[in-house]
Amino acid sequence: MATPELSETYACMPSTERGRGILISGHPKTNSVLYTNGRSVMMLNLDNPLEVSVYAEHGYPATVARYSPNGEWIASADVSGVMRLWGTHSGFVLKNEYKVLSGRIDDLQWSPDGMRIVACGEGKGKSFVRAFMWDSGSNVGEFDGHSRRVLSCAFKPTRPFRIATCGEDFLVNFYEGPPFRFKQSLRDHSNFVNCIRFSPDGSKFISVSSDKKGILYDAKTADKIGELSSDDGHKGSIYAVSWSPDGKQVLTVSADKTAKVWGISDEGNGTLEKTLTSHCSGGVDDMLVGCLWQNQHLVTVSLGGTISLFSASDLDKSPVILFGHMKNVTSLVVLKSDPKVILSTSYDGRIIKWIQGIGYSGKLQRKENSQIKCLAALEDELVTSGFDNKVWRVSIKDGQCGEAEAIDVGSQPKDLTLAAVSPELALVSIDTGVVLLRGSNIVSTINLGFTVTASVLAPDGSEVIVGGQDGKLHIYSVADDSLTEEATIEKHRGAISVIRYSPDLTMFASGDLNREAIVWDRATREVKLKNMLFHTARINCLDWSPDNTKVATGSLDTCVIIYEVDKPASSRLTVKGAHLGGVYGLAFTDDYSVVSSGEDACVRVWKLDPQ
Repeated sequence: MATPELSETYACMPSTERGRGILISGHPKTNSVLYTNGRSVMMLNLDNPLEVSVYAEHGYPATVARYSPNGEWIASADVSGVMRLWGTHSGFVLKNEYKVLSGRIDDLQWSPDGMRIVACGEGKGKSFVRAFMWDSGSNVGEFDGHSRRVLSCAFKPTRPFRIATCGEDFLVNFYEGPPFRFKQSLRDHSNFVNCIRFSPDGSKFISVSSDKKGILYDAKTADKIGELSSDDGHKGSIYAVSWSPDGKQVLTVSADKTAKVWGISDEGNGTLEKTLTSHCSGGVDDMLVGCLWQNQHLVTVSLGGTISLFSASDLDKSPVILFGHMKNVTSLVVLKSDPKVILSTSYDGRIIKWIQGIGYSGKLQRKENSQIKCLAALEDELVTSGFDNKVWRVSIKDGQCGEAEAIDVGSQPKDLTLAAVSPELALVSIDTGVVLLRGSNIVSTINLGFTVTASVLAPDGSEVIVGGQDGKLHIYSVADDSLTEEATIEKHRGAISVIRYSPDLTMFASGDLNREAIVWDRATREVKLKNMLFHTARINCLDWSPDNTKVATGSLDTCVIIYEVDKPASSRLTVKGAHLGGVYGLAFTDDYSVVSSGEDACVRVWKLDPQ
């Protein structure tokens, strides 16, 4: 079989932070946008959200990325003050890496000729802003005049070049050059100035601030020429601003959960044209923290990571919503009745439903938004457990979460399985043993006398396999809600992390923290496939293909490995670097498609070649 091909990526959402704006930036010619999540820089095509590419070479969380004016290069920066310059084609080849500031970089901008870059952020001492040549890194000017973190900077898109910066010292500073020199400070704002942008024709620039004001200045002289009307202005901090391509309108977003489109007159005054709201749940997650006017799309990003796409030609049309995870996606379930439906959960409690071939198809909002560590799901019910002692059983009606019941099992659940044939029966493993649940009642709590790390329940509820810290697998038969030990099998050299039955129940597979997986024959309890030792770190998850011929394992070493049961383990298939930071969820949707999820908050579908 040939190497698995990536067929779809369900992108993560931008990392956000309370009380700060975030940056999304667009390609100069196409509808591709850039944003960051963790150490990844995401390139997303707004016309087809399944078209995603990821740059994952930063050693620290990335903060901002921008295309060069010709769209050939991307400059991306991270919290350590490092900026990387890389090509947008053929494997993202690195051109240069510069240590620009001593602290986090909050914004960067290319000059219109693509020769210079200005970056700003947090620095020790005086250097909060630097401008340099893109190819050599040599400085082009001195930037004095700021005393605190600089949140945003902008490059005038026409000659004579100017640079404007703004920050937490309530100042807007204006520099002439190159080489750039301090010209003046503008003290019109009374709170943090969050974002500053020149209009596309280079005639004016606008600054927006946490004092709820937006102020327009002349781009050549930095004289104040007007402001956004305060009659129906924002009621909260304004976090970001973006000009329309023709320079006649701006889009602003604010903590008051609205986005506003303003018409800008030639004199420089802003009048409100439209307030954009998207339907919201009412929590702080709906605060808007980022925006971008990209050709015909008006893009807004909320604190909870929801991306809304409004159409510039018809602002009354309800927006297209893009949604996804922002944190490590720890578990994946493919519904047996409809294998195209994938449910994924991240530990912050977000449950998202994806449909293969379509992408995002809704989120399941529970009444109790508790954290999630384990998840089991059937058509009409979710069972989850988090970091407390509770197991939740949530009913699902018409794609929405209904009533939820919590069962306290007395200790933090380690693993969770439902008996597929009689789904009211569930097995929960805890440190000291296992708990059997029938519906929302605990029918027995069994102390097994060893430390339990993983467990699985046969679909008909007649057998339980429990894996221990000592690497042994204990097999129990279940009768009248009590367990009888049938056998103990040894082969693993590390604590068991995952056990799964094959769909036809003739085999089972187990993986351990010592990077080894084993396939066992269920009747004889003998090893069926051995030497599955090709990961370089602990195995987090495994799954069987529906036809019982393949086993896939996912590991902390970022790889997914697919073994064929009736061939030696050395003829495996490997997906290297499936998820930056490790693979945490795996599931087959059919015999030749594997879904994986991981630390990078993305979900990916891989296609195998049927031979």
